[in-house]
Amino acid sequence: MEWKILPFEELTLMELHDILKLRVDVFVVEQECAYEEVDGNDPKCYHLVHYRNGKLACTARIAPAGVVYAETSIGRVITSASERKNGLGNTLMEHCIKFCAEKLGAETIKIAAQLYLKNFYENLGFEKISDTYIWDGIDHIDMRLKC
Repeated sequence: MEWKILPFEELTLMELHDILKLRVDVFVVEQECAYEEVDGNDPKCYHLVHYRNGKLACTARIAPAGVVYAETSIGRVITSASERKNGLGNTLMEHCIKFCAEKLGAETIKIAAQLYLKNFYENLGFEKISDTYIWDGIDHIDMRLKC
């Protein structure tokens, strides 16, 4: 049950495939949201991958300051449907937050959170910093964590 956070160029082709497949499975198919998944930012980011029983269980994208926002950010946070409701999302975010603070020297982390996940992120210490807005047809809010 290894947790890895890798720069794009160190991902294997299979890891990249698994990341993109899980993103499409959840964001495009499950959430019925047609959007630009391959947005050009992946090569500039770090990617968390965690496998269980040979399948990608969860993933997230960590963007250094200046890539997505002026500050460090975490996005494309996904837990596969079969792995939800067992605390894996909390562990995933804890790994991401620790990486941002320790490896990237982040003082704050900004996220664009789907509104229904507001309490999840608040329990991790994030605070709401925007009104609700629609992004790709889904209600979102911006949130920030002070490291």
